Amino acid sequence: MLRQLEYLIALSSEQHFARAAEECAVSQPALSEGIRKLEKELGVPLVRRGHAFQGLTVEGETVLKWARKLVKDHESLKQEVTHHQAGLNGTLRVGTVPAASSTVVALTDAFARAHPQVKIKVQASLHSAEIVRQIRNYELDAGLIYAQPQDVAGLLSFQLYSEEHVLLTAPQMQIRQSPNSWSSALQLPLCLLDSSLRGRQVLDQALSQHGMKATPRIECDSIVTLLAHVSTGHWASIVPRQWLPPIGALPGIVQTRLDDPEVTSQISLVMEDGEPLSLMSQALTKLISEIFPQKIQREQ
Repeated sequence: MLRQLEYLIALSSEQHFARAAEECAVSQPALSEGIRKLEKELGVPLVRRGHAFQGLTVEGETVLKWARKLVKDHESLKQEVTHHQAGLNGTLRVGTVPAASSTVVALTDAFARAHPQVKIKVQASLHSAEIVRQIRNYELDAGLIYAQPQDVAGLLSFQLYSEEHVLLTAPQMQIRQSPNSWSSALQLPLCLLDSSLRGRQVLDQALSQHGMKATPRIECDSIVTLLAHVSTGHWASIVPRQWLPPIGALPGIVQTRLDDPEVTSQISLVMEDGEPLSLMSQALTKLISEIFPQKIQREQ
C-alpha cells in the first residue's frame, strides 16, 4: 500500500497522470492501476476522472493527508534504522517567507555540510500561513515565518531573531539631524516593498503601533529593484538588516540603523511536534541551538 500512497501524493502534486508517473519512475498504466487498487482496498473513489485528471474526491483529500504522514513516518523509520551505519539521509524540505530567504542560508548551508547525504529543498517565496499549512500536512519539514502564538499551536516553534531595520540611502541623501529616527526617515522619498507582501505588512503593522505610517512613492517586489532605486541617489529604502550580508558589499549605499523608536518583528522556525521526533527534526533542532545560541528561545 505504501507505494500506492506515494502514487497518490505524486498525482496530487503534479495534477497530471503522466507527470506523476514520471515522478514515481513508473509507467502511466502502472500508476493508474496502483491508484485503482488503493481505491478498491479502501472501498471509496479517490480520484475524479474525466478525459484528464480533475482532482481528488473528498475521500481522496482525507487519504492524501494520511498518505503524507505515513510516507514521512516510513522515511523516518528508515533513517532510525540506518543512520548509525550510513549517517542521516533523505530530503529536508524547508519553506521560508521572502524576508528570511537570505537568512535561511545560515541553516541550510550548515545542515548540508553537517549531513552530506541529505538533500535540501527550499521554497523561498511562501506566506507564513501557507508554510504552517504545509507543515501540518507533512509537505514541509520546517519553515521560517513571522509567527504569532495562535498560528503555531501544536507545532514546535523557536524564536530565531528579531529583524533590525536599516535606512538605505546614497551618501548625499543622509539625514543630518536625528539620523536614527524613524520620523526623519519616513519623510524621505521612499521605495519600499509592495504592500501586498507580508514583509511590508509586518513593517506597516509595527510602525502603526508607534503611530507612524510609511507612504512610499515607489513599491516593488524585489530587493534588487529596491537597491537599484537607492543607487540612483533619488530614493531611500528601509529593509531588515539581516537581508543584506548575503548580497555582499553595497558600494555607493549608506546603511543607517533605525532604532528611535525600536521597530522590530520576530522571525521563528517552526516544525512538526511529534513523538518520537524524527531524526531530521532532531538534527535541525540541534543545529539551530548552535547557530543562534544567544538568541534562540523555544516558544510554548
